[in-house]
Parts: sequence; C-alpha cells; structure tokens
Amino acid sequence: MRRIRNLMKTPEGMAGFGILATLILVALFAPVLSPGDPLRIAGDPLLAPFVDPAFPLGTDRLGRDVLAGIIHGTRTSLAVGIAAAIAAIAIGLCVGLAAGFAGGLVEEALMRVIDAFQIVPSFLLALAFVSVIGASVPVVVLAIALGAWADPARLTRAQVLSIRERDYVAAARVIGMHPVEIAWKEILPNALPPVLALSAIIVAAAILTEAALSFLGLGDPNIVTWGSMIAEGRNVLRSSPSLSIFPGIALVVTVIGVYLLSEGFGKTLAGSEA
Repeated sequence: MRRIRNLMKTPEGMAGFGILATLILVALFAPVLSPGDPLRIAGDPLLAPFVDPAFPLGTDRLGRDVLAGIIHGTRTSLAVGIAAAIAAIAIGLCVGLAAGFAGGLVEEALMRVIDAFQIVPSFLLALAFVSVIGASVPVVVLAIALGAWADPARLTRAQVLSIRERDYVAAARVIGMHPVEIAWKEILPNALPPVLALSAIIVAAAILTEAALSFLGLGDPNIVTWGSMIAEGRNVLRSSPSLSIFPGIALVVTVIGVYLLSEGFGKTLAGSEA
C-alpha cells in the first residue's frame, strides 16, 4: 500500500493509474455497457459516427456497432497483455533465479538459451508460433510470453548476482537454510521490484503485438479485437476513416496509460532506494 500511495504522488503514476483504472472498469463491465455479441449485425452498414444516437461511433461495413467493438476489445487487449506479462515474468524469474544462484555450467547453459531468444525479434517469434500452432487467445498469450521472457530473466540474474553476496544471505547459509529456501525466501523478494517495474513495458508490448497479429489476421476470429477492427477499417479507409481511427485511438491511449504507470513506478522505486 505504501508503494501505491507513493505512486499516486507522481503525476505520471496518477495519470497512468487513472487511464488504466478506467479501462479495467470498461473491460469488467463490458457486458453491461454493451450487452450482446459485439460481432452481431446491429444496424445499417457504414453509418457515420455521431449521427445515430443508437450507434455513437457508427457501424462498420457489416453493420456492427463500432463502440461495442471498442468496449469488448478492451477486455481482449487487457487480458492478453496482463496474461502475457504474468507468463513472461514467471518464466523470466525462474530462469534468472536459477542462473544467478546456481552459477557455473547451469548459468552458462541458461544464459545461452536467453541469448538465443533475444536474438530473434519477439514479434517474428510470435508470428511464427501463431502461424504454426493456430490462432487463439491462449496461443497468442504463449507466443507473446515466449518472446518477452528473456529480458526479465536477464534482469533477475543481474539482481541475484548482486544480492547473493549480501550479509543476510550469508547468515541464512550459516544457520543451515536449504539453497532453494534461500533463493525463494531471501533472494527472490529483494530481486522482484525491478523486474515488476519491467512488467508494464511487457504489458504495453504485448498489447501492441496482439493488435499487430490481429491486424494480420492471426488473432482469434471468434472475438473482437482492436487490431482486427483496424484491419477491417483499412478496406474503406478513404470513405470511412473513423473505422480505423477509433480503435487506433483506444490502442494508443492504453499503451500511453501503461507507459505512464511504468514511469511513475520507476520514479517511486528510485525514490525508495534513495
């Protein structure tokens, strides 16, 4: 709670928290704000925005409500971004902790694996993985996590190398604590804050990657996403640019909110260490 209070004292943290809190509320109450299937045909095709009160942002080529798509697309973007970040952080923490604490051949082997994953651009890795396995939300989450876990792993290893030589870790060894217990109880909690600060960047990258995959037709076809809405709008970009502009704005606002929250958290972390 203290960290949250300190976060809210920074203008970036407050703005980012406000944006993300609003988006989370929209995602949670999407069925209330926009009941029914957002992919259903709800009205006449290509209604202009701000003309019909029943469709404030207009309709697309098939007559689907654009506002309903954006509201329900919030759920998809946040769910994929948060789930991919959690998976990437979990994998990175385990690998980085093992590499930094074990040392020797184990560290060398794990670092080479990390290097191999960092060589391949994360988007290309996700693109290849989804193309081979198939498009669905769990596959997209796993594909994004596979391209994002290497950075948390490298950061965790660096933190562990610094922490494992400190006095309280040496004291834990002296009293006979098991190495695994030392790693999880003494080292991991102190290595965690910098890695969690990185999670906001992973969430933003995951949201953009999911949108890019959906734009290319590699998202789950059974759910609405901002990327698929932008792709749908490009076919009538000259006559109805709003079909791509509105979901694009939602995507930009979300990424900016995550970035601001990350900046605020970074300032809070730096202030606590000072």
